[in-house]
Amino acid sequence: MGSRVGKAVSYDGRGRFSVRDAEPVPPGEGEVRLDVAYCGVCGTDLHIAHGAMDGRVRPPRVIGHEMSGTVAELGPGVHGFSVGDRVVVRPLDSRGETPADRGFSHISRNLKFLGIDTPGAFQSSWTVPAFTLHRLPDRVDLRLAALAEPLAVACHDVRRAELVPGEIAVVIGGGPIGLLIALVARAAGARVLLSEVNPARLELAAELGLETVDPTVTDAVARVAELTRGAGADVVFEVSGSAAGALAMTELAGLRGRLVVVAIFPEPQPVRLFEFFWKELQLRGARVYEPADYERAIELLAAGALPLERLISRVEPLERLPSLFAELSAAPSGVKFLVDCRG
Repeated sequence: MGSRVGKAVSYDGRGRFSVRDAEPVPPGEGEVRLDVAYCGVCGTDLHIAHGAMDGRVRPPRVIGHEMSGTVAELGPGVHGFSVGDRVVVRPLDSRGETPADRGFSHISRNLKFLGIDTPGAFQSSWTVPAFTLHRLPDRVDLRLAALAEPLAVACHDVRRAELVPGEIAVVIGGGPIGLLIALVARAAGARVLLSEVNPARLELAAELGLETVDPTVTDAVARVAELTRGAGADVVFEVSGSAAGALAMTELAGLRGRLVVVAIFPEPQPVRLFEFFWKELQLRGARVYEPADYERAIELLAAGALPLERLISRVEPLERLPSLFAELSAAPSGVKFLVDCRG
């Protein structure tokens, strides 16, 4: 099947990017070639742009993983998909999984993340293993579908919390993932309070109909106590990655509360262990997603259940991606930036 030369943006190391022509990669056994429609800029992409992950990314490499697109070409042995199908990619390759991983393929020791450990989606054409694909309903806008990956993160976090309708949930941190967790938790029937210090993020959260608190102005613990008549939160999501957040989560939780750590803490942080004993708290980690989380994210997209359009700050053409990375590195603002890869 013929295909035209497209464009790709390559990360060249030390924070440098370049736009280049790129020949589509023919799909091999069990692979599918996609025409990429949109790809979102993730916080991890910004870490790469800062040069913080050069040892893992091994430049030059195309990065990016929050994508939507259509099937352009099927490799041998691929069944269940057809050319023209609208899809998103769950960018995890767990083929290195061992019995020691106990079936948790999404966090297996030899896991490879597409767009970090292997080439990614900031290009016109992307060839991936077919097992990473999730089909989209026709009614889902491909722009919004590019949010499926971070939305699946939020769905996984809420599922790890075992949240049930009527519970009180506190989300510490109002960045893209924190906002999505708050929206998914609310859709699950919880009453949600978002704790955030950035005025612009607080304003956006309020526009989305979320209850908010600025802990630099208001005592978040007192606010939660007021909401719960002193009982404390059933679930606390730590999404800020801050030392203050790590300390606050135990105070915000009620008896036998569940604490879900979503943020990445590269260094050890003080935690009030006495609170775990005194309240019989539970601490749970939450990393990436499983297939069920992607399916739930797609359900929410198809239902139009969440105000996701409001999270898209801007859409830029692929050729402007190097400038966009420079802009976000210098003065980050907004929530979610998408790149139009259609050319």
